[in-house]
Amino acid sequence: MTIRLYDTSARQIRDFTPVQPGCVSIYLCGATVQAAPHIGHIRSGLNFDIMRRWFEYRGYDVTFVRNVTDIDDKIINKAHEQKRPWWAIGYENERAFNDAYAALGCLPPTYEPRATGHITEMIEMMQGLIERGHAYEADGNVYFDVRSWGEYLELSRQELDNLLQPSGEGETGKRDPRDFAMWKAVKPGEPSWPTPWGPGRPGWHLECSAMAHKYLGTVFDIHGGGLDLIFPHHENEIAQAKAFGDDFARYWVHNAWVTMAGDKMSKSLGNSVLVSEMVKQWRPIVLRYYLGTPHYRSMIEYSEESLREAEVAFARIEGFVQRALEKAGGEVAPAAEVPPAFAEAMDDDLGVPQALAVVHTTVRQGNSALAADDKEAAVARLAEVRAMLGVLGLDPLDPEWAGEGGERGEDLHGVVDSLVRLVLEQRESARGRKDWATADAIRDQLGQSGLVVEDSPQGPRWSLGPR
Repeated sequence: MTIRLYDTSARQIRDFTPVQPGCVSIYLCGATVQAAPHIGHIRSGLNFDIMRRWFEYRGYDVTFVRNVTDIDDKIINKAHEQKRPWWAIGYENERAFNDAYAALGCLPPTYEPRATGHITEMIEMMQGLIERGHAYEADGNVYFDVRSWGEYLELSRQELDNLLQPSGEGETGKRDPRDFAMWKAVKPGEPSWPTPWGPGRPGWHLECSAMAHKYLGTVFDIHGGGLDLIFPHHENEIAQAKAFGDDFARYWVHNAWVTMAGDKMSKSLGNSVLVSEMVKQWRPIVLRYYLGTPHYRSMIEYSEESLREAEVAFARIEGFVQRALEKAGGEVAPAAEVPPAFAEAMDDDLGVPQALAVVHTTVRQGNSALAADDKEAAVARLAEVRAMLGVLGLDPLDPEWAGEGGERGEDLHGVVDSLVRLVLEQRESARGRKDWATADAIRDQLGQSGLVVEDSPQGPRWSLGPR
């Protein structure tokens, strides 16, 4: 068994060999909490949640770090616009991100450090870089000297002389306009922390180099994030960390975007779809299926039609799980190994689409077993399907999804169930009288209301149909 991953720095798929046998260390660039998350933000968390789950299934002990950028220009600008403290903006949106991750079934990270909680580590890294001749202070700012590091731009493979980086506002004293700020001198009305070079606040890139060093050491396995972070963020992280003396990440893994009309989903384009609103319209497990099942390196073009297709596809899987569970007498199938074809797909750069094809094939086999009244085969296929869905975070029988929709949703389900049962009793009475026209009319009316009625040996059963 060898897991293989596409390494952005190598531009190829590589066999994965961990720094420490049996262990995997992952650093994922998390949220900049200036606003509530849209589904494009959460896709990255979902992709790396599936990566983490697969490593754990394969027996690795995973340390997963996902940071929170709780101070930057955008947060400060939002605070000024809303006339609220910067930390109130950050904390409010940090909670919104965590709610979104939890709603879509992401496991909590091992550590989730905030930038403002690691100023000491950032100062220590800047001091070390200044001593080594890779950084300098000017007017209270601290800059990284990009020409001092010959390997700069090794990840994005750009040419330094062709790189244009205009000086940022207030970034005075640069030796080269392409030097980037690790520390920004204080401006009126902005938060600040004391340093040997005067009060100020962190630049964006420094926090991740410092926090990866603190929580994962001088070398770790995987650094992840969206494609848009390759330059400048990840490029600058590498320069800081390696110039400081760290080996840093062995593998660089980047997920693609969620797009609308071909554009990256973003607040600035006004085309974002907030997770908090989406979960009111769609079941969270369906959203996870929609965002998590394409290959992580493939773009997702958002549309309601594609979401409806995902809903129908997952309903087929969920319907089999429910029917097979009834055939098993309500007993949850014992844990099973995933089929070899599923494992092969996941080992090959997390090939979720190919793995999902195995899920659907196994569901069809299970449905055939149910149709043939082969309980043993149906229960065996149920165990395999649940094992595969567990890896993808999509097992509908997992307690994670037991309260889907919240307490109010559970209350409403009970009310609806009682009402539907009354109608189904009328339908059963009509069937008993052989009044097939009335029975069919009742079933059709329920279908028009969005309910699907199935006749089983245990009696009629209803479920929500595709919208």
